[in-house]
Amino acid sequence: MSEELNYHLIVEALLFVSDSPLSLNKLKAVLTELPSEKIKSIIEELNQRYREGNQSFNIREIAGGYQMYTLPEFAPWINQLDSLKRAQRLSQAALESLSIIAYRQPVVKSTIDHIRGVDSGAVLHTLLERKLITISGRDESAGRPLIYVTTKDFLIYFGLKDLKELPRIEELESLIRFKDIKELPALPSVPVKEDKDTLIIDREPEKEMPPERIKENI
Repeated sequence: MSEELNYHLIVEALLFVSDSPLSLNKLKAVLTELPSEKIKSIIEELNQRYREGNQSFNIREIAGGYQMYTLPEFAPWINQLDSLKRAQRLSQAALESLSIIAYRQPVVKSTIDHIRGVDSGAVLHTLLERKLITISGRDESAGRPLIYVTTKDFLIYFGLKDLKELPRIEELESLIRFKDIKELPALPSVPVKEDKDTLIIDREPEKEMPPERIKENI
């Protein structure tokens, strides 16, 4: 086995065992003898081998790093497997709030509440727990409210390279719901927990705006 092939197998193994994207810096910290451009070249060559070998996965650049992903055509079978588990689903309230933050960030709670027409405190707390959003500071307006932005985990969750890849607002709901996602991370997958990791809010139904009005305000 040649030295070059060894490096290909090492990069492949590192990406396979990682449950989150590996940045070029992290890969270089392990492969200290290789320059960054060589590591990038190895990743490109691995993808070429996967294409030529008709493999079911490839390596994608996601959220500032690299991760293995299954190809879109295998989504129906992966979704069937996923349906055997308890899905991590976003409630309508969480979907609305996350959409507003994604497209209006940095944004404060009062703006989110105004667009939705309902208090969003409980939903924001849940999104913070799931690390899909974070607090980036305080606004200079009266009361110095907290400022919310999306996180790197948000990019990973939706398979986005950066915020420039955000879909049109009317496409976001289909992107967020697992049954409509075209690509899913390759194994190992993150296990679904029973309670705190779900985004379904167990409380009284909110009086929500019609989707059309929310889109107009965003």
